[in-house]
Amino acid sequence: MVNTLFALKSLKKQEIVLAGAKNDDWLVIQKELAFAVGKPVPSGFLVRAGSTAMRDGAPIKKRNRAERDRLVRDGVLVPDENPALFRFRMDHEFSSRSLAAGIVIDGNSNGDPWKENSAATLAFFDRPAALKRLDVESAMDAYDSYRQSGKDDAIFGAFGEPRQYWVRSTRKRPNRIYPSKPIVGFLRGKTQLNGGWGQRADAAAQLYNAGYIIVDGDDVPVTPPTRYEHLICDADRIRLCARNYYVEPARENGAVDVAIRAGDLGREMGLHDRNPAICSALGSTEFQRCAQVPPPTHTQPNPSSSTVFTYQLVSAKGLTAMTSAPATTFPTPTNLILYGPPGTGKTYITAWEAVRLCLGDDVAEAMRDNRDTLMVEYRRLAGEGRIEFVTFHQSMAYEDFVEGRQPMTGADDDEGASSSGFRLETVPGIFRRIAKRAETGLGKTAMSNRMAVDGRRIFKMSVGFSRDAGDQQFFEEVIEGGYTLLDWEHIDWSDPKYENVEEILKTCQEQGRFKGPVTLQSGQVSITDAFRNRLKIGDIIIVSKGNKLIRAIGEVIGNYEYQQRPEGDYNHRRAVRWLWHDAAGVPTTEIYDSNFTMRSLYELKKERLNIPALERYMNSDVKEADAEREAFVLIIDEINRANISKVFGELITLLEPDKRLGQPNAIKVHLPYSGDEFGVPANLHIIGTMNTADRSIALLDTALRRRFTFRELMPDVAELRQALAARKLDAENLDGIDLCKLLQTINERIEYFFDREHQIGHAYFTGCSTRADVEDVMRHKIIPLLSEYFYEDWSKVAAVLGDGDGTNGAHFLESKSLPVPAGFTDDELGGDKRRWSVKAGFDFSDFAA
Repeated sequence: MVNTLFALKSLKKQEIVLAGAKNDDWLVIQKELAFAVGKPVPSGFLVRAGSTAMRDGAPIKKRNRAERDRLVRDGVLVPDENPALFRFRMDHEFSSRSLAAGIVIDGNSNGDPWKENSAATLAFFDRPAALKRLDVESAMDAYDSYRQSGKDDAIFGAFGEPRQYWVRSTRKRPNRIYPSKPIVGFLRGKTQLNGGWGQRADAAAQLYNAGYIIVDGDDVPVTPPTRYEHLICDADRIRLCARNYYVEPARENGAVDVAIRAGDLGREMGLHDRNPAICSALGSTEFQRCAQVPPPTHTQPNPSSSTVFTYQLVSAKGLTAMTSAPATTFPTPTNLILYGPPGTGKTYITAWEAVRLCLGDDVAEAMRDNRDTLMVEYRRLAGEGRIEFVTFHQSMAYEDFVEGRQPMTGADDDEGASSSGFRLETVPGIFRRIAKRAETGLGKTAMSNRMAVDGRRIFKMSVGFSRDAGDQQFFEEVIEGGYTLLDWEHIDWSDPKYENVEEILKTCQEQGRFKGPVTLQSGQVSITDAFRNRLKIGDIIIVSKGNKLIRAIGEVIGNYEYQQRPEGDYNHRRAVRWLWHDAAGVPTTEIYDSNFTMRSLYELKKERLNIPALERYMNSDVKEADAEREAFVLIIDEINRANISKVFGELITLLEPDKRLGQPNAIKVHLPYSGDEFGVPANLHIIGTMNTADRSIALLDTALRRRFTFRELMPDVAELRQALAARKLDAENLDGIDLCKLLQTINERIEYFFDREHQIGHAYFTGCSTRADVEDVMRHKIIPLLSEYFYEDWSKVAAVLGDGDGTNGAHFLESKSLPVPAGFTDDELGGDKRRWSVKAGFDFSDFAA
């Protein structure tokens, strides 16, 4: 009771602070949730203590943010009980009326929002201070005492028996609901009070705005009318309730951490189909500030009713508050573009970089000079789905790279179905597929203790029908319940005699509800036998979504059970430990070599499964603090050939290292076709290549250039020597030809006549073993490339090759003077015209070893 009296006195003291100084000079702003009172003074404009200001107003451009931030630093503005607001801790004088308005609404203002409103002014000075959780819980303690002993009857008894609007306590009590009017009346010292929502001072409204859940007499949440602007809503309301009903009670009990499941919070608040909004609120920095918690870890998928956010409250020793460091750390993401002239080994270097990022520097360094070993490892990682390769081209679009709508014929759940029409379905592009894959990357603990498929059989199973209206709710039921369900016959197969499939057949023939002949091959027999008998504890089931997606993977942990469901179907049950689930689904090709068939349950052949990818999904739900997850790499060859802005879209922002998931400034966006929330994992690295002979780096999109590191690869005779030495050949004497001198000489001349970005790469010659190979490269690769560079100006091609006019002592090209056609003179045609041709045999004497 002492605590109760203290709380009551504390509230009265807060109310007294706001009293006084009432006169007709006061002006009011009531915009969105902000409510401020101010008046002109000789030196500017005064805003009264207790006024509130928006944290984030409507305009995109915040003209007065610098001044607002200064007021926060100086302690003039402090966080309000409502996380969407700041509160003026003291009177503050602004230099102008418009500046004061701009701070209050967090936007641009010329001062017009300030209006005369005597009723609102009076309400401001008379309004009570916001209720606090501990005060409300103390009032509930007092009400319990009143029920037992009659204490404080003067206040509690004045309200009579409650009729509507109860409030749910945040603590575990024998009876968790209390009438709202007596609780607020006790705190305010009033015996008359409106109990509803209509005014800010009404009992239910005060408790609702304090982050309490208003319920009816059966503890069912009551939703207020949307027309009342003085009630908080959406993310602000979710954050306050999560803080009051989860974080603060956990702190009181000395818990090290607290876990909030999105579906549980939504059910307690009476929010239906609001999981994306709940997950967004729980993962926001505003909630971290409101509840004084560090960034959380969370399970996948996100958003989902099954997403669990876990917040650290104290350190492992239970003594020190946790810092705001991210709960999961990743190595800095690599965004790298290798650029240079053609033939400088860019594609090969991308393979080495990809292997290095996946396996580490030490492992990759040992393969640097062993191409065969490197490529074996590269292909293994690509087969596991950790490396993807894509080539950009002029027709590449956002719909190919991120996601798009594609026409589909037939029905997704009907194998081989034909249809006269088609439907549009959202299909993930290569970037979204590997990003989803990267989210399943394993940490060190999961990799060392990973669950393997060895000794287990793998089954595909359908759970519900993906196109049914209630499918999502049904799917969530089995995930949350920890089991899988089968339909077919409504017969209890628990009797041990049904271990024999012949008994199942006999009973189906006698009691079955399906018409027609029944055999061992009939679905109600064979699938029931598979579900009851062949599916063993420890086996893995892969749950399909249609025939093209998978949405869950689980381990069977229980024997067959028959449990009647109220709906009357799906009564056959097996307990399952769900290892991974994603309601949206991922393509079956992530783990299998084709689409599934429509059969409800059947065993998958392991030789058709991508076992490493499957095991990664099976172990992906293992959460580890400070874990470096497996790296994934997307290689984009010829990245400059596509319209970068068109292909990347909003990914331009998400690619920045500090905007990746798990990083301090992580950002997610809603994708335009699917509407899904999407972010780029920090363990996804991107390596691009660009040929500067096609397009200069100076012409690249500025936004792309800022987000990538650029590494130039130029022709390198040292690399040429090393490549030939690996095959026991001498680059400075290959059948009498000094390839190093040949390459250097040609490139010096190209740079003189054209520029450095159009040089010839050393990779053109690394595969040469004989003089004939060198001649073949010159004839079919180098000379045609030079011809393209100089737009068929063969005199410049000859100059680069050292052949002058192509007459005396030409090495590669020769020319003949063309006779002047009859009827023309040399002067009319602009001088000597020559016919150029490639010589039948080349002379490498200038480049002799």
